[in-house]
Amino acid sequence: MSGMLFWLSSYMKSGNTWMRMLISNVGHDGEKPAEINDLKTMIGSTRSLFDSHLGFWTSDLTADETDLLRPEVYRHLGLGCKSRMFMKTHDAYTFLPDGRPLFPREGCCGVIYIARNPLDVAVSLSHHMGWELDRTIKNMGDPGFLLSFDPKSLKQQLRQKILSWSGHVNSWLDQKSIPVHLVKYEDLQKDAVKVFAGALNFSGIDVDEMTVRKAVAFSGFDILQKQESKAGFKEKPPTAGFFFREGKVGAWRNVLNEKQVHKIISDHREAMMRLEYLDEIGNIS
Repeated sequence: MSGMLFWLSSYMKSGNTWMRMLISNVGHDGEKPAEINDLKTMIGSTRSLFDSHLGFWTSDLTADETDLLRPEVYRHLGLGCKSRMFMKTHDAYTFLPDGRPLFPREGCCGVIYIARNPLDVAVSLSHHMGWELDRTIKNMGDPGFLLSFDPKSLKQQLRQKILSWSGHVNSWLDQKSIPVHLVKYEDLQKDAVKVFAGALNFSGIDVDEMTVRKAVAFSGFDILQKQESKAGFKEKPPTAGFFFREGKVGAWRNVLNEKQVHKIISDHREAMMRLEYLDEIGNIS
């Protein structure tokens, strides 16, 4: 095994932070839930992470120049860690102009890819970013969509190439370099103990069922909401009312109009069928 780094990858608002909370509660294994502001996972696009490892300010570089350094930082982190490390990313699996993948195989053990029905993603992302639904749906269909990029201001996170929702899904599931374990948000909601245990097994973490059940119980949405209401959540953007808002499966049915549903399905039909959000003739599953 080369390195101990596992990526937690997802399109935005697909359950990545929930997975991080589950993992933190397994590691915490205390008598009360781990705190949402003390997650034991890193975010792979954090600017300060790169500044500390490179020894100079990435603010002195262009986004393109910084991208060229990212694989080496990830390789160094993976090969240098002494214990299993999980790192969150919203980046799609892309290649640099010199042909290197943004995410190198060296130092990396695998990726847990978390997918969520884009109909529900649209609703959640709209609230999260403070965008109107039509703008959100348009961005989800944009193959050139970028996150944390503004040429007029410096962000705490590096520029991330997200692609469209479909492009993001396919980029990670189609790549053959890093082993992938797929977790569907809906399955995690339905049977969190079984699905989370599968993700732990993929990651080489051997814990008993009682520990998994406690981690699931301590990561319940009601607990996350109470923690956020009491202390806030440092990762919540200023555009969002609450980070942990609803998390429901099928909430889109009460929010999206027929035209918006048709647009999302039209933009992402093949990927939705791939993940069985649509059946073999294109009807919503």
